Amino acid sequence: MTNALDFSYESRPGRVVFRAGAALSATPDEVERLGLRRVLVVCGTRGADTARAVADALGPACAGVHDRALMHVPAEVADAAVQAARAVGADGCVAVGGGSSIGLGKAIALRTGLPLIAVPSTYSGSEMTPVWGLTENGVKRTGRDVKVLPRSVVYDPELTLSLPVPLSVTSGVNAIAHAVEALYAPDTSPLIALMAEEGVRALAGALPAVVSDPASRATRGRALYGAWLCGSCLGATTMGLHHKLCHVLGGTFGLPHAETHTVVLPYALAYNASAAPEAVAAVARALDAADAPTALWELAGRLGAPRSLAELGLTEADLATAAEQTTNQAYANPRPVTSDGVLAVLRAAHEGAPPATVAG
Repeated sequence: MTNALDFSYESRPGRVVFRAGAALSATPDEVERLGLRRVLVVCGTRGADTARAVADALGPACAGVHDRALMHVPAEVADAAVQAARAVGADGCVAVGGGSSIGLGKAIALRTGLPLIAVPSTYSGSEMTPVWGLTENGVKRTGRDVKVLPRSVVYDPELTLSLPVPLSVTSGVNAIAHAVEALYAPDTSPLIALMAEEGVRALAGALPAVVSDPASRATRGRALYGAWLCGSCLGATTMGLHHKLCHVLGGTFGLPHAETHTVVLPYALAYNASAAPEAVAAVARALDAADAPTALWELAGRLGAPRSLAELGLTEADLATAAEQTTNQAYANPRPVTSDGVLAVLRAAHEGAPPATVAG
């Protein structure tokens, strides 16, 4: 975004309920408000107990529970979920859990047109976006369709109390990445810039407190508030190099989603810094730091998060393939994406080197 105001902003329909205990108390109300009578609850194996508690709270409005969500939404998993929804005659879907569960709910909505209600238990932010993703034959495809945007999102800080601290950290940094890329997106706007900076500030302030006191409802609520803002930014703008890299690393090499975002973020921002000075300045303000990429890298280290792709299982031999896949199609990014540039980002991220090594 330049100093001269020139932007477009589209507000997408949706409803948010944010309060402690809302998963059990508000989700039935949201189902009723949408006029639904037979909803399928979807989740993964982790957090299935919470999803079944939500299903119990729905009473006769719950047509069944499908607990097969997996990371990166493999196509065959999506196919099975669609079949499950049709088999029970579902007229809607309630996704309970993290990005994998909500991603599976979106896959059902995309294929069937059924309305989706999201009850997130992590800080991924996927619940605030019309973005869907599917992985098939080792390639992750993403797209945008208003059909997958949840009609209602029920935020309950109490659901995140059981989220392990390491996953809380990486899930939170994953959300920060949404806001960072929104700041330099070609379709950003003043409102998105405000939300993005506040989202980064909220999460960067809350995550250290989550590490020191994981049982604090107030701290968990602050982190979830930040995730809501960052997810809203993701839903309103076009993502760039950072997200493309992470999709390749996750879809092709099976790297864990949130951890990959956490490792890549400082390097992608350092790569784009020279072409997006206002965005970098906003991130620096939110972090109360002089150098935003370094501050993000140091934050991950202080929080005990992984800081190299090698830690996540990527081999040096994989780097050239990942770089090639990242540059094989055009997408918006403030700095031109070149094979040499992407390879430099990947090498630094693989080693866990200081992010200044890829600055342009």
